[in-house]
Amino acid sequence: MEKMSETPELGPPRWPDLRPIGTICFAAAMVWSTSIVMSTWKTVRVRPEAHRTIKITGSAKKRITSDLIEWSASLDANAPDRTAAYKELRDETDKAVAFLTKQGIKADEIAVSSASFNEVYDTEEEIKVLPNTTVPVKTEKKIFKGFHTRQVVTVRSKDVARIEKASREITSLLEQGVTVASTEPRYFYTRLGELKVEMLAEAGKDARARADNIIKSAGGASIGKLIKTDMGIININPANSTQTSEEGNNDTASLDKDIITIVHAEFELE
Repeated sequence: MEKMSETPELGPPRWPDLRPIGTICFAAAMVWSTSIVMSTWKTVRVRPEAHRTIKITGSAKKRITSDLIEWSASLDANAPDRTAAYKELRDETDKAVAFLTKQGIKADEIAVSSASFNEVYDTEEEIKVLPNTTVPVKTEKKIFKGFHTRQVVTVRSKDVARIEKASREITSLLEQGVTVASTEPRYFYTRLGELKVEMLAEAGKDARARADNIIKSAGGASIGKLIKTDMGIININPANSTQTSEEGNNDTASLDKDIITIVHAEFELE
């Protein structure tokens, strides 16, 4: 009788030991998380502080009196031919210049333009009924009348009062047969360039004073250094006028004017 082979008795199954791998992964995770924390802390630590600022507009105003006047008068003459027209015009111009010189105006303050000439025509209308028709036809005919010539005398001077007087009185030449027409004087301020620098400085001081007042009323801060500034428009208006323009005004019709400057500034808050 054959003997049955004995089967060895099997024990419980054995799983691989994963503890060393887990330890390694945990250690790696700790290193990674520590790296993120350190990187984040570095970013936070070196982040620049945000600057608190205030933007403000300052202005300055000053009354000025023009110190230069420019004025002109036109002289006209008409004659049947060019030569006669020019002679008549020259006679009128000489009378005008003599009048200005008598008023105390210097010769180098008087400028006379070249003469301009234009042919003068009259237009005659005539209505006719053509033969064998009943419809009237209007015709026009130009008739040459001669020449019109003009010359302009311009005065530019710092003697404002004297030129104003002459501009009002030159029409007295009409009594002498001079065909003269006076224009309104134009007024200028010759030291405007240096005045603008002064006015911009005043507008800058005004901007800082306004910023100080606002911060003091709000509390909790003080005005620091100036960060940025730029010049706004400059208005030169007739005295007591409040006109404004995006391009800026430059009044030349008034003797007395107000100059207004604007400055935009940004200050740091401390």
